[in-house]
Amino acid sequence: MASRTPPSTADPAARTSASARAAGEKPRRRLSVDERREQLIAVALELFSRRPPEEVSIDDIAAAAGASRPLVYHYFPGKQALYEESLRRAGQELSARFEEPLEGPLSERLHRVMGRYLDFVQSHGPGFAALLRGGSVSASADTTAVIDEVRRAAQAQILTHLAIPAPSIGLRLTVRAWIANAEITSLEWLADRSVPLEELQLHLVQEFVAALTLTAAREPALATELASFLADEHPDGPTGRLVRDLAGLFAVPGIVEAVTALAAGGSDDGAAQADGAAQAAGAATE
Repeated sequence: MASRTPPSTADPAARTSASARAAGEKPRRRLSVDERREQLIAVALELFSRRPPEEVSIDDIAAAAGASRPLVYHYFPGKQALYEESLRRAGQELSARFEEPLEGPLSERLHRVMGRYLDFVQSHGPGFAALLRGGSVSASADTTAVIDEVRRAAQAQILTHLAIPAPSIGLRLTVRAWIANAEITSLEWLADRSVPLEELQLHLVQEFVAALTLTAAREPALATELASFLADEHPDGPTGRLVRDLAGLFAVPGIVEAVTALAAGGSDDGAAQADGAAQAAGAATE
């Protein structure tokens, strides 16, 4: 006589497999240890990108990954460890966005770099805004080290594009200050987004060109390199547009006279240089 005892359903995996077969679906492949860890990092980074880290819980990460809370703790001792690892991955991605072939005018290369940088800022806004502003409870020595590494990588990339064999301390400080300015500006943009992203991208590049020019005015060796950079620029590129904007200032009543007086400094040579600059500016606006 046939047994009346029902088949055991104690094995959840067996039930899942049987249900999948009954529905005509392929059973899910069990993730390997490395795959599961990478999945948790990716999910956590996505959540941290959309919300400040203090607003994301282990339960949120587990639910988004389709995993249990104990499973998350099996791979990471806590949210802070998962946050730091996610940030390291994001830092690697952000550093890579500063890489650009050494071809074409300098300002156009930087324009492409800043386009990728701002795209990253836009897609990872809340979490990184909290960290960079120093207001996140998740900030630590390790997370700060990650951000510093990104800054060093960005500085190294910019100096590579300048291709100056022995960059001075002044030039290094100029590049580092510009990177800090890009961070501050992009964070302010995240707060209100009142400026179109493309306009912000252009302004940041032009601010670098302006800072580089000011540094060259103090360093004769850099001034020679600046002449080479400017010679490669296109009229419709970021630098060409900046020069036209600056030249337009000389059409404002009183500016030519004020600049001439300041540049003269009691020197006939200074006055002649100022007059020459004013004439060149006038020609650029025609």
